[in-house]
Amino acid sequence: MAEVKLSGVKKSFGSVDIIKGVDLTINDGEFVVFVGPSGCGKSTLLRMISGLEDLSAGELTIDGVRMNETEPSRRGIAMVFQTYALYPHMTVKENMAFALKHAGVAKEEIERKVSLAAKALELEPLLARKPKALSGGQRQRVAIGRAIVRDPKVFLFDEPLSNLDAELQVQMRIEIARLHRELKSTTVYVTHDQVEAMTLADKIVVLRAGKIEQIGSPLALYDNPANVFVAGFIGSPRMNMLRGTVVAQNAHGVRVRLPEFSDVLLDVPVKSAVAEGSQVLLGIRPKQFDEAGDCELPVTIDLLEHLGSETFAYARGEQGGTLTLETRSGRDLVAGAVYRARFFSHSLLMFGEDEQRIY
Repeated sequence: MAEVKLSGVKKSFGSVDIIKGVDLTINDGEFVVFVGPSGCGKSTLLRMISGLEDLSAGELTIDGVRMNETEPSRRGIAMVFQTYALYPHMTVKENMAFALKHAGVAKEEIERKVSLAAKALELEPLLARKPKALSGGQRQRVAIGRAIVRDPKVFLFDEPLSNLDAELQVQMRIEIARLHRELKSTTVYVTHDQVEAMTLADKIVVLRAGKIEQIGSPLALYDNPANVFVAGFIGSPRMNMLRGTVVAQNAHGVRVRLPEFSDVLLDVPVKSAVAEGSQVLLGIRPKQFDEAGDCELPVTIDLLEHLGSETFAYARGEQGGTLTLETRSGRDLVAGAVYRARFFSHSLLMFGEDEQRIY
């Protein structure tokens, strides 16, 4: 396996800058996930690593060797696409063996590698079938098997689960995570689904408009987002953002008035000095509401979603602020009722007018 390093990497199509200067190190054996909204450049960045897109500027190295001008087939990578890209006229076994056969690998070695991959992916009963006789999940396992047999330095996955239904997505996430543990492979995975990112990644790279917003472990990004964008993108349901105005600095931190919630005053425990009159955003996750909390917001409940073990309540403040709460005692809530949403002040995160975190 190998380390992948990008230094000052840029990509432009004509006058349009898609990747605007990326510096990133993916460690040997690490599972790194690129996330971000559509058009943020995550798939373009993956294709640049694979060699399917040229770099406009910067340098890419794999295992310490410069790869900018190296053909895709010589980079030691294997890529799994969203659309499977299987040969329809070939059997599962032939699809998995094709690259090895084309590379002139001995027949016995091809048999050995295909057999091992088929066993790991539970494809042995399907080796004689053609793609049209397989389900979507089976086809994706074949595509992964075709990558495994090549013993690549780096595995690249481009939204491999987006064409599968919800149940198959869960199964395939488990399968991919298990294979990574067994193979200890350097893996780069692209998805727009932050649930996939949170469950699979050792490290998440959050992209927006061709730039990296934040890099970190799933829990680090969830607990300590660097800005409003990351706070809203990581976590489902997304973090609540409450608009406020700083009215004072005190021994507890910063006092903030929330005009959209009946001008409630909250003391936010931040150490940084924030000027009186500053406009801020206070972030709190839906699951952090707690009836034992030391703060409260008066809201009216608009809608309840009962999901069995928990309930999501969608509420609004008297002056229009919106709030999503996650509670395990949802049977006590009633749509249309006035409710006091309680939470602990230490659960609040503060973001400034530039949308960057205030610590």
